[in-house]
Amino acid sequence: MPLIRSSIDADVPAISAIYTHHVLHGTGTFEIDPPTVADMAARRADVLSKGLPYLVAEQDGQVLGFAYCNWFKPRPAYRFSAEDSIYLAADHSGRGLGRQLLGALAAQAEQVGVRKLIAVIGDSANGGSVGVHRAVGFTQVGVLKSCGWKFDRWLDVVLMEKPLGAGDSTPAT
Repeated sequence: MPLIRSSIDADVPAISAIYTHHVLHGTGTFEIDPPTVADMAARRADVLSKGLPYLVAEQDGQVLGFAYCNWFKPRPAYRFSAEDSIYLAADHSGRGLGRQLLGALAAQAEQVGVRKLIAVIGDSANGGSVGVHRAVGFTQVGVLKSCGWKFDRWLDVVLMEKPLGAGDSTPAT
């Protein structure tokens, strides 16, 4: 059974390798060139500096996936809404690990005051990502048609959301 835990500095090379695979072979991210390990370390540090969760799934000392959230937009009015990101090692999808990791991320995001988790999913044909988000309670709220160009084709973006805690039923504090 994989362990879901907070990431540590030593996880960054594995996180980078997982993400590099998705950049080079997938449409879940619209990045074209893989960021360096140093870039990934800086991105992780940015998330953590904001008090937001950055998690990994680990089994037998191997990082199998990672998930984090970051503020949806930088303006203060968005301070209760965060965008999630989740990536699994290529050989570990379809086993329920994504649900476990994304569920833990949602729980930790709620603990730090996030009221809405937003998924901005690259490629409307990305059934794995849409499915894992749906499985943990996200609902689809829209599709941006043909807004990304990768692998010589136009790609949609699927927007999904999940209220956390009190959501919008009480005033923000």
